[in-house]
Amino acid sequence: MNLQTDRLQNGSTKFQVPAQTVGQLRTEMEKELFESVIPFWEKNSWDQKNGGFWNCLDRTGRVFDVTKYGWLQGRETWLFSKLYRTVEKKPEWLAMARSGAEFLRYKALTPDNRIPFRMTADGTPVYIQRKIFSECFYIMAMAEYARASGDESYLQEAERMFALVWQWAFDWKKVGRPSYAGETPLQSLAVPMILMNLIEELTDGRAAPYERELEQCQKAFLLHVKTGEKRVYEFVRPDGSLCTDLPEGRQLNAGHAIEAGWFLQHWARRQKNSALSALAVDIVRWSHEEGWDKEHGGLFYFLDAQGHSPVQLEWNMKLWWPHCEALYAHLLNYSVTGSRADWELFLSTKDYTFSHFPDRTHGEWYGYLDRQGRVSQTFKGGAYKCAFHVPRALLLCRNLLKALEAGQ
Repeated sequence: MNLQTDRLQNGSTKFQVPAQTVGQLRTEMEKELFESVIPFWEKNSWDQKNGGFWNCLDRTGRVFDVTKYGWLQGRETWLFSKLYRTVEKKPEWLAMARSGAEFLRYKALTPDNRIPFRMTADGTPVYIQRKIFSECFYIMAMAEYARASGDESYLQEAERMFALVWQWAFDWKKVGRPSYAGETPLQSLAVPMILMNLIEELTDGRAAPYERELEQCQKAFLLHVKTGEKRVYEFVRPDGSLCTDLPEGRQLNAGHAIEAGWFLQHWARRQKNSALSALAVDIVRWSHEEGWDKEHGGLFYFLDAQGHSPVQLEWNMKLWWPHCEALYAHLLNYSVTGSRADWELFLSTKDYTFSHFPDRTHGEWYGYLDRQGRVSQTFKGGAYKCAFHVPRALLLCRNLLKALEAGQ
């Protein structure tokens, strides 16, 4: 690729990718999103009888399990609300968003303010996790649907639920999770990172009136970042110290760290915090470097920081969502740094992702590959995969490429 160069103030070289190249990539993202991914979910996932969405879809889009998953209901409601508000006011997108929002609020929500992890087609609870994530995606759905529809009551509902989730977030005993005498207290990266993103979605990126909560989330997240090792640990002790005598304490998840990196970058740029922005760039780079399979390509799912065999049997599989997060995170890094290295990481990630995950026959993407990159599972939607990581990454990349193309 023929890249033009400019000099930055610090003397490094900024690579200006030709607008034509950026435009071609933007078109490719739009085609994948609007001609393959979104049509698959539009055609197959909407449950017009019960409301909400079918989550478990096979390769062709047929429902193979009528169980519904609360966090996936929230994610898909968020998606179609976001598309309607920010891309095009298509009535069918708003209708799907409304179906999901009403199903969640009036059928799935339990009297004690929980969203079931699993439920029947009509919203009757089957299993409620002793975690906070279904409720987090409920909040995202309510907030984005409020903006799409203009119905302020949904934003009020999001704010009401956030107040509860904030009480539960760092002490899961409050949602019924037991604690035992021999348990090692560990803090999960998943909590501060999802809360950082949740505040962004709840406030549409303005933070107010949650500046104090955002600051606390950032501090909790940074406890996981070990700059001397160039690593982000999945679990640390509450004071940030490592617990490397347990597999959990050595666990690395490149996809999670990369996703958290771009969450942090969004806030760093809004806060005009150059040090935090530089750290966010590094987090994405470090995590990709350690997590990338040098032999077969793609990102490992889990690694052990001390080189032991990871206890997760799926550790060397290549999953859809880490690659989606890396796709956007490297492009975001390039937009911040102007670095050729970041641009080339974006391109190499795109090449692997677009050559392995999309299903060119039936649309959408496969979710699970083996280490060699062969499709392991053919379903398009299941208990953990839905209309979220793929369309979100494509939409974010499309929007950022559009801005780069315009010279912003």
